[in-house]
Amino acid sequence: MVHLPSHQLAPIFGILGNIVSFIVFLAPMPTFYRIYKKKSTEGFQSIPYSVALFSCTLLLYYGFLKTSGGLMIITINSIGCAIEATYLTIYMIYAPKSSKSQTTKLLLGFNLGVYGAISLTTYLSFHAPLRQSVVGWICAIFSVLVFAAPLSIMRLVIKTKSVEYMPFGLSFSLTVSAVMWFFYGMLIKDYYIAMPNVLGFAFGICQMILYAIYRKPGKKVLPDDQKSTPQVSIELANEDDTEKPAVAEPQKSPEHIINVIEEEADNEQVKAECSGNRTEKAVVAEPERIFDIQHHSSIPVVAVCV
Repeated sequence: MVHLPSHQLAPIFGILGNIVSFIVFLAPMPTFYRIYKKKSTEGFQSIPYSVALFSCTLLLYYGFLKTSGGLMIITINSIGCAIEATYLTIYMIYAPKSSKSQTTKLLLGFNLGVYGAISLTTYLSFHAPLRQSVVGWICAIFSVLVFAAPLSIMRLVIKTKSVEYMPFGLSFSLTVSAVMWFFYGMLIKDYYIAMPNVLGFAFGICQMILYAIYRKPGKKVLPDDQKSTPQVSIELANEDDTEKPAVAEPQKSPEHIINVIEEEADNEQVKAECSGNRTEKAVVAEPERIFDIQHHSSIPVVAVCV
């Protein structure tokens, strides 16, 4: 069995962490493609992307302060800054005036004001070794707050008993990313990087456990190519299929997520929202109540911390 010393293992985990974090940064792309196609932000908020940009710039500053082991931190957070800035640019183009004004205030006050105060204060008030420690503590505290963001999603999963707005792929990627950066931080003896990712790993495992508990196959919105079939999910089917065809009766099953099947061609808006995306809309708890999944699915993206 080949035994590699820590100075050779650290770059391996750093590269793997860069790859996984890059994939996580790309997770909101379907949301912004939808914004671009519809020329509207449709009520989406810019706060998660502003927070992600702040996190990247803060960690980028910390990476430049490090005398060794900072290259991997600099590379992924430089990419993250570019991606998040692109998201915010697209948002600003298609957002209504009120949202543009709110986003501008957020960027000026939070991303420029707070970040500028931190960088200027630490640069002028502390010498090099102490400056790195102070910024490291600030990064660690902010990373813990960011990793705690999925708690609201987990609470919503437990409340509604549905994982439609908590994609397994994103939860899994965040968990793997936390593992990579934890080992990278431990191998280079940077505990400001390693320790917050323990919390990230714990939350990621909890999300996947919730997914396993509340995942219910068959209770999803049908795509367009399946809308012509007069079938419903197994929970709604009559046991005697030979005498009574399976017909969805929403009033009799308010506890289940039912398939949304368009029968009329005059409602183009509903058809557009239900086509080709199994996770955008789902009927939860009541036939009249529809959750917009995209408003929740973008939240865990901000938990990308290294």
